[in-house]
Amino acid sequence: MSEPIYIVGAARTTFGRFDGEDNDLAEEAVRGALADAGVTWSDIHFAVGGTNGETKPDNLVSRLGLTGLPFVTVKNGCATGGVALMTARNGLLAEGRDLACVVGYDNHARGAFNASPARYGIGDWYGQTGMMVTTSYFALKIQRYLHEHGIDPRTLGYASEKAFAYAADHPYAWRRKPVSVDEAMDADMINDPLTRFMFCSPDAGAVSLVLARGSRAFDLCDRPVRLASVELRGRRPGSFEVFSTWLSPGERTSPSIDAAKAAFDSAGIRPADVQVAQLQDTESGAEIIHLAETGLVEHGAQAEGYLNGDFLIDGRLPVNTDGGLLANGEPVGASGLRQVHEVVRQLQGRADGQQVPGGPSIGFTHVYGAPGISACTVLTTEGE
Repeated sequence: MSEPIYIVGAARTTFGRFDGEDNDLAEEAVRGALADAGVTWSDIHFAVGGTNGETKPDNLVSRLGLTGLPFVTVKNGCATGGVALMTARNGLLAEGRDLACVVGYDNHARGAFNASPARYGIGDWYGQTGMMVTTSYFALKIQRYLHEHGIDPRTLGYASEKAFAYAADHPYAWRRKPVSVDEAMDADMINDPLTRFMFCSPDAGAVSLVLARGSRAFDLCDRPVRLASVELRGRRPGSFEVFSTWLSPGERTSPSIDAAKAAFDSAGIRPADVQVAQLQDTESGAEIIHLAETGLVEHGAQAEGYLNGDFLIDGRLPVNTDGGLLANGEPVGASGLRQVHEVVRQLQGRADGQQVPGGPSIGFTHVYGAPGISACTVLTTEGE
């Protein structure tokens, strides 16, 4: 059995619009995580950086220090942060090192992502038909899902209301003005049934974590959080994915289903054991779907959960307690690490916004990205 890996330092920037350089955000987050762990850059043995932009994360060494450490660059769409975390964990274990630093960041321009079909191995015709516009894909997917499982479309409004209510109390969130269910439902329609308040937007931000191997963690942190598992899975036949929008007959599959199951199995924990969770909510429908695909609720039971307040701070399973992507926006390279940062802070009892009551000890994160890849983590403070 491999030696456990812990998170001993965590820091993030405020998400939103930013006029400076991408690397300014990354440096701020890394220095914050190092300070949180009580270490310096020269103490770090292995580093990983992730971004969806044009900059190279390994260039950060020119700002942080030329120590000669191995620095790996990762780029996996919206799953970049989760993949970067897994790479850092694997680097510590493979090389027998003690400390690793992982950072994810981006500074996106205003407006929707302008992806090229060729970058995803698709012909130009795919973009000419409008299918490279992700709002169309997400609307198609949630429209079908609501119909198949008999879910009231108003559930989308409850997901949005929850996100902005959490963000109102979170100092690092971007959109912090509360939005009611009616406001979300009545807002400008983007792609039916999804309105303006049901989508996230590309923006800027950075998150960094410091990882420690084994007993070293307890020398650096009073309450280290164990990375009980981190698993990555890609699409199989039968999945309906962004930029890969075909659906074969037979068993319905999803990289999120596979990654979540692998993460829970590896950690020896059931979905029912989770006490705080972060899910990819590119739009409100994604949160609804991912609640079930990760095993946290049954398909079709989501509407009742929102109505009962199950996903609120004092509910059965608080979800996206920092406002998620809806309220934080999506600097792609940082999103997966933002999820982990939030759960770590919740498990340590020092949440930046609303704190989950009762001392939660088991958390879960899920991130999903094009063209069909998902990374999930299980985080615990048990077994210290």
